[in-house]
Amino acid sequence: MHSPVDSNSDAPGLDPDRPLPLRRLVYLEEADEVTIGSPETDTYAVFPADGAELVRMLADGLTPREAAERYRTAHGESVDIADLVEVLADLDLLRPADAPTVETAPVRWQRLGGLVFGRPALVGYALVTALAAVEMVRVPALVPRTDNLFFTTSYTLVVLLLFFGQAPLLALHEAFHALAGRRLGLRSRLSVGHRLVYLVLETSLDGLVSVPRRQRYLPILAGMLADVLAIAVLTLVADATRGGAATVARLCLAIAYATVLRLAWQGFFYLRTDLYVLLSTALGCVNLHAAAVDVLRNTVGRVTGRPPVDLEVHHPVDRRAARWYSWLMVVGYAFTLTMFAGVVVPTAYRLLHDVWLRMTGQGSTAARLDSIVLLLLSLAQTAAVVVLAVRERRAARRPAPARTA
Repeated sequence: MHSPVDSNSDAPGLDPDRPLPLRRLVYLEEADEVTIGSPETDTYAVFPADGAELVRMLADGLTPREAAERYRTAHGESVDIADLVEVLADLDLLRPADAPTVETAPVRWQRLGGLVFGRPALVGYALVTALAAVEMVRVPALVPRTDNLFFTTSYTLVVLLLFFGQAPLLALHEAFHALAGRRLGLRSRLSVGHRLVYLVLETSLDGLVSVPRRQRYLPILAGMLADVLAIAVLTLVADATRGGAATVARLCLAIAYATVLRLAWQGFFYLRTDLYVLLSTALGCVNLHAAAVDVLRNTVGRVTGRPPVDLEVHHPVDRRAARWYSWLMVVGYAFTLTMFAGVVVPTAYRLLHDVWLRMTGQGSTAARLDSIVLLLLSLAQTAAVVVLAVRERRAARRPAPARTA
């Protein structure tokens, strides 16, 4: 943050002799860096220690000129205070001059988050999961398998019930993320995104970077905890109903298996999954994914003769971790191919084979209609993903609006 430039640099709208109207800021010191942000806007950034020192001076009421002079006295070099003010403005950490100071509203559902992730609840989750594991060993038919997906001869019904059956579990996954964050007083936002060809829900916990690292792990792992708990409960329900209500048992096993597949998704390390976020947080990385991708590019480039990518643009911690995480990404690709060969191909073959037989006259009219509806649903999902991807690409290319003083 420091550079040998004149502390009296000018910036549009900057009065060096008037204190800055900063929002309420929070600080989290880790090693030689400090995360600074505001709960009012949920915007956060990592500053070097000397840059954070300057921000603290400004937050304490010093004018930009006074802060720059005090910095010069303490460190023996000048600082571009206008550049720092511009960074704070870009992060929306400056309160508009005509805006009154407002108290941040309390976070909703914080108490519920405390109950859902309290010690008694976590012990209960562990007991339910252990009981389901014991039942799977005792009754092998409860073990997740691909055949569980075909709980009825109507493939349209399979797709619809799995979709509507997974919808609340997707919501539960994201709700666990959100509640684990709100338990710490953090706000969250829910959005719709896509991974490869699948629509997904995503929970944003921007304020997570403002709490100590050891407190971040539970919000990160909460979604996978919800998936494991859902699988356990569905398995126990199937076990309890397989004698008298076989249809309910088959449906529960089908939804449980679909949830297992979604949980296995976390092993796709080349995507920014929950496991990626967990590793990145534990290692203290800034953008491990980008660094690992560049390491892989250089590895391939040495074989193909392409010029290497400059790794110095990445954070030192990212560069160190990327040396081995890049190979973990390769493992993720291999795992994806294994899942594709062991699950996707057999399932798709069975569907397409049966659809072909039905459409070529070897099935009833109802069966042919069922196959047509299945194809339309598949096309609709693909179209939705394409539309979402195009919108995201256009939004990324759209120029940012000019910032006025």
